[in-house]
Amino acid sequence: MYIHKVFPMAEGIGILLESDMNILGISAYYHDSAAAFVRDGEILAAAQEERFTRIKHDYRFPRRAIRFCLDAARLKPEDIDFVVFYDKPFLKFERLLETYLHYAPAGIGSFIKAMPLWIKQKLWLKSHIEDEMKGLKGRILFSEHHMSHAAAAFYPSPFEKAAILTADGVGEWTTTSIGIGEGRDIRLLKEIHFPHSLGMLYSAFTYYTGFKVNSGEYKVMGLAPYGEPKYVQTILDHLIDLKEDGSFRLNMRYFHYAAGLTMTNRRFHDLFGGPPRKPESRLTQKDMDLARSVQDVTETAMLRMARFAKSLTGAENLCLAGGVALNCVANGKMLRENLFKDIWIQPAAGDAGGAIGAALAAWHQVLGKGRPVPEALDRQNGSFLGPEYTADEIRTFLESRGIPYRELGDRDLIQTVAGLLTQEKVIGWFQGRMEFGPRALGSRSILGDPRSPDMQKRMNLKIKYRESFRPFAPAVLGEEAARFFEIDRPSPYMLLVADVKKSLQRPMTDDEKSLWGIDRLNVKRSEIPAVTHVDYSARIQTVHRETHPRFWELIRAFQEKTGCPVLVNTSFNVRGEPIVCTPGDAYTCFMRTEMDNLVLGNFVLEKNGQPDFRDHADWQKTFELD
Repeated sequence: MYIHKVFPMAEGIGILLESDMNILGISAYYHDSAAAFVRDGEILAAAQEERFTRIKHDYRFPRRAIRFCLDAARLKPEDIDFVVFYDKPFLKFERLLETYLHYAPAGIGSFIKAMPLWIKQKLWLKSHIEDEMKGLKGRILFSEHHMSHAAAAFYPSPFEKAAILTADGVGEWTTTSIGIGEGRDIRLLKEIHFPHSLGMLYSAFTYYTGFKVNSGEYKVMGLAPYGEPKYVQTILDHLIDLKEDGSFRLNMRYFHYAAGLTMTNRRFHDLFGGPPRKPESRLTQKDMDLARSVQDVTETAMLRMARFAKSLTGAENLCLAGGVALNCVANGKMLRENLFKDIWIQPAAGDAGGAIGAALAAWHQVLGKGRPVPEALDRQNGSFLGPEYTADEIRTFLESRGIPYRELGDRDLIQTVAGLLTQEKVIGWFQGRMEFGPRALGSRSILGDPRSPDMQKRMNLKIKYRESFRPFAPAVLGEEAARFFEIDRPSPYMLLVADVKKSLQRPMTDDEKSLWGIDRLNVKRSEIPAVTHVDYSARIQTVHRETHPRFWELIRAFQEKTGCPVLVNTSFNVRGEPIVCTPGDAYTCFMRTEMDNLVLGNFVLEKNGQPDFRDHADWQKTFELD
């Protein structure tokens, strides 16, 4: 079922290269649009458009993200040598037309809704880029979608040679690819094409269990441990024909996404005994069992594909990208299978990361430039690639609005915040450059004490305003991770799940074992209960001094006070909003929630004593890029 394919991104363009080659990568028009700036093969800036517009998963042309990248590099559009878009619009349009014709007359509503946007905007992307970037003199290129994913996975990785596995909903036609990267070269060897898609299968269950497609998949993954795999065989018998090499075909009689406006149809609903769960309604054991079942099938498929990639390429290492690569539970299981010596996952594995991949593919493949293998963890720079704000900018913001604060020196700041955390205070932590990708990694984070049995519930219900079952991640000193978790390597991007060490686990009593489903949520599982999921697992972030020194110092200070080198780390936002970008965003989130303290750089704010808060729409203008 794999389709054999070998192709380069493009032919060499035959020009004399000069130093300081500036390349801008862009992703847009599906979800999570973004821009990334690469100079001479180094990733210097990247950000998602949503962080500036405050529209979660903003798919529109990344005007503000581009402006940020240019400002960060102190460049104008005329200084850019190449703009590279992350997929090929005409090839994607071909797939849409062929799909609608295949399913006609079904899907006419979806067709009518989609076509005006394509005809007016998406097909004329080259002109649109030129209009948005007045003065642009550089060349505009287009990468294929899964080549962008593959490039984002391999080129920043620490490997000279690696197998590459990409999986998502769909690019142009491809939904899954297996390839090989070596030096500056990438070859995609095998593909699976739309409508057969592991990402779409998972999203179908996201939709059916009442969550939002393209953002609720995390919830399905978090819900899965509360369920039993009761529907695995039903999925394998009716929905997906999964082969031993990981290739697959979906039975499209049960799905509606190819030409319709919903993911599933009546046959799917009849198969599982009723209509989809209504969003925000009570979760049932059936929903948990469905989540567990599709998670198990996904893990099986990814493991089989990884084995096939190993046999096909003979590579010792594996690189992953595409939205499915954000399934950190499946990633952890692939790692524990010991198929590969090591695995590296692009932190912005979804469409946003395609902007980085497109830019790097142009540098290494089109321009033919070599690729040095990094001596550090990777070439992603910790994924701290977004905007940062100076002390003067933060001070001006606070004083112009009469916001009381304390400004501390570096050492006093670390000791003060560590002390607050030992008192079970919840801290909004805003430091340095914003992270690129969906995870907060200690620059735009909300922090808490993992030893507190009430911290998970408190942060979910009073800070994040989200479902109580959602787990939180531990940020642990890299050198201490193996003492607390079953992991033997760095996991800097929160993309691997491993168990808490047995010595730290708390066995359940007989009464606790009799609990079912969501009732097990409040059972204390370990000595760090706030970051221990119901199955004793944790989504781990290892923190390293060389990539994030201030966050590392904070965790070290907390360890000195408590003996625990771990903090609860969750993204600095509330449900339905993007991670905060500016000090104004951070203060707004702080005042809307029950956080105790906000730390903006070296400025510490107490919740008590803050002035009466009203949402000030003009705050964003203080830091606006336009």
